[in-house]
Amino acid sequence: MSENPVAIVLRDVEDADLHAFYSYLQDPQAQAMASSSTEDGSDPQAFDSYWAKLRRSPTAVMRTIALAEDPEHAVVGHIEKFDDEDRPYVRYWVDREYWGRGIGTNALRMFLDEVRERPVFARQNRSNEASLVVLKRNGFRHIGQDTGYDAMRGRMVDDIILRLA
Repeated sequence: MSENPVAIVLRDVEDADLHAFYSYLQDPQAQAMASSSTEDGSDPQAFDSYWAKLRRSPTAVMRTIALAEDPEHAVVGHIEKFDDEDRPYVRYWVDREYWGRGIGTNALRMFLDEVRERPVFARQNRSNEASLVVLKRNGFRHIGQDTGYDAMRGRMVDDIILRLA
């Protein structure tokens, strides 16, 4: 993590934020680091449908990660808790331009202070060591692995399953 992490805020997701979220999914380098995606970034309608469903869910919690100096416009990522197979999961995405600045670690810490449900789980692509470090810094522990189909990549990916008790 950076010695001087970038100051961030978590705020409610606004309709205007979705354009930024969709643009992050278009970055091939970032896609390669993601776990099996529930969003299909290759299809704008599928992306919109996924976010509409998430935003309607009574159990989901989602936040926009924004720079503290300009929280209305400087969207740098998102973080959410959603239920999958009767388990609560967290996931986050930080725009590649902001990687290595402590944003993921701090956003997850702030989010977990707000979302107190435990246990909570996370899935992360085996090859994304930086994100695994973020999760472990926030108390998640490796409990298993799974292979899932990633629609954006059109192939199977190996994910690490982690849990925060």
